[in-house]
Amino acid sequence: MPDEAELLQHLYDRFNARDVDAVLAVLHKDVVWANGMEGGTVHGHDGVRSYWTRQWTLIDPHVRPMSFAVEGQGTIIATVHQTVRDLTGRLLADKVVGHAFRIEDGLVRRFDIRTLT
Repeated sequence: MPDEAELLQHLYDRFNARDVDAVLAVLHKDVVWANGMEGGTVHGHDGVRSYWTRQWTLIDPHVRPMSFAVEGQGTIIATVHQTVRDLTGRLLADKVVGHAFRIEDGLVRRFDIRTLT
């Protein structure tokens, strides 16, 4: 898992820096990505770019990975500390959540959000 953990750490670093192109470079062109704001999923690079661009005009999320673990069938679970602020800096959310990733051929193929128990 070291390669996958490095890939995901890079993804989080670039997401927090709002470097969409660098994140898209590690996503499969047909990625399925959870829409944490509105529910459902978005698809492909254009869908992810549009989702994040819209999200960042409304809120300021920051996600810090705390740990990575491999689940059955090769799914990687990232336990993350997520803070969300409005655009004035007021804290809206501060919680620990799970992110589930499927990686194929060195690229993220699917991303889902999980509630940790």
